Amino acid sequence: MNKPFACLLALSLLAAGALSPARAQVQPLDRIVAVVDDDVILQSELDRAEQNIRTQYADRQAQLPPDDVLRKQVLERLILVRLGVARAAETGVRVSDDEVDAAIANIATQNKISPDQLRAQVTAQGQSFADFRKTLRDQITLQRLRQRFAQTRISVSDAEVDAAIAAQTAGGPQYHLANLMVALPDNATPEQIATAQTKIDGVKALIDKGEMDFSAAAVRYSDGNNALEGGDLGWRSLDEIPSAFANMIRGMQVGQVLGPMRGPSGFQLLKLVETRDATQAAPQMVTQYHARHIFVRTGDPSTDAKAKAKIDTLAARLAGGADFATVAKEASDDANSATKGGDLGWFTQDTYGPEFGGKVASMQDGQVSAPFRSSAGWHIVQRIGERQTDVTDQNRRAQVRETIGQRKLEEEWNRYEREMRDEAYVDIRTDDGKPADATGTNAAPASPPPTTPAPPAGG
Repeated sequence: MNKPFACLLALSLLAAGALSPARAQVQPLDRIVAVVDDDVILQSELDRAEQNIRTQYADRQAQLPPDDVLRKQVLERLILVRLGVARAAETGVRVSDDEVDAAIANIATQNKISPDQLRAQVTAQGQSFADFRKTLRDQITLQRLRQRFAQTRISVSDAEVDAAIAAQTAGGPQYHLANLMVALPDNATPEQIATAQTKIDGVKALIDKGEMDFSAAAVRYSDGNNALEGGDLGWRSLDEIPSAFANMIRGMQVGQVLGPMRGPSGFQLLKLVETRDATQAAPQMVTQYHARHIFVRTGDPSTDAKAKAKIDTLAARLAGGADFATVAKEASDDANSATKGGDLGWFTQDTYGPEFGGKVASMQDGQVSAPFRSSAGWHIVQRIGERQTDVTDQNRRAQVRETIGQRKLEEEWNRYEREMRDEAYVDIRTDDGKPADATGTNAAPASPPPTTPAPPAGG
């Protein structure tokens, strides 16, 4: 997830109308589609989330599953969001109004519009801005929970990094993989295991007969978090692949589908999409920016007006011709950079947070910004330069450690989400509002019929 979900949400909302004019004029009564512990999910929330997915797949509609399957997948994602936000609150994760404001300003900047224009476009499409803020706050909260989870559960040893670097240096193959998972709860009953086995066998039969390609089957039937991406796992070296699968993958042919295999999370199918030599991997290029800034720290809300008045005074001095470096040395609250005239050196967009990075990325070289706020305080920034840097060798160790850590995090986080889902009370309602399922587990859908052709993935 290189791009925050909040940005994808905003882009999808801005790309196409989530509600047609006719639907915007007639607002049916909302209803509860699911009860999640002490919270509820409304029909309107499910409709918006489903439309966001359809907008993202506007040019790939054939890859989407039938409407009822897509709606079920989207509802499950909303359930996990509710559970994650509740778990975050229990562990003390908080997102302030100022942080939400800063994220909204960053989204507006990336879309080259003002926050007021963003508000107008969101509300014009049938969603209240309060709901938009709540969705954004939830996504930031989940990012924080995931970060805290990684800090407490994930570790990468130096030996693991050394082995990965040695494999890259020596060349050797890398594998582009995709998977399809039918999940099992912890302590699954024989009936749950049998149902999952029947389902995965039926899916495999459809793929083997050519009645459905692997990515379409993953979108439609996989319980994995990467289902809507066709099960794509990206490129991995053997040292980045669980040992249980590494030996089998060595002997696979491109296009081959392996499985079903029983693992700790359930049954899996694994496809080898393509291979390459490690030396053929593309250089790891990153965009770096060179900038300097003047910073005025804010504390509690009572001091914010004073801080804003100070930054406005400094901006006026710059507009009157004062030297940026001189003003930074005299007035900036950033002790590390003030002595250097506010110079921050070269950095990537995410180094100093999304608000600061988004502002710098949107500027031209030599431009001085108007005062803007981040979660830390008020800034004026001058962008000096931009460059593309090959960090393949320079940051190889850090990059390898990050890659291994992300793989471990995905595995552990998926297990953590399943645990939350299994422990929760979830009551999914039918179209008439009556309970359809009140359970702490997510039963596997019925197996696809292996003897009849499946409909196209787009329904």
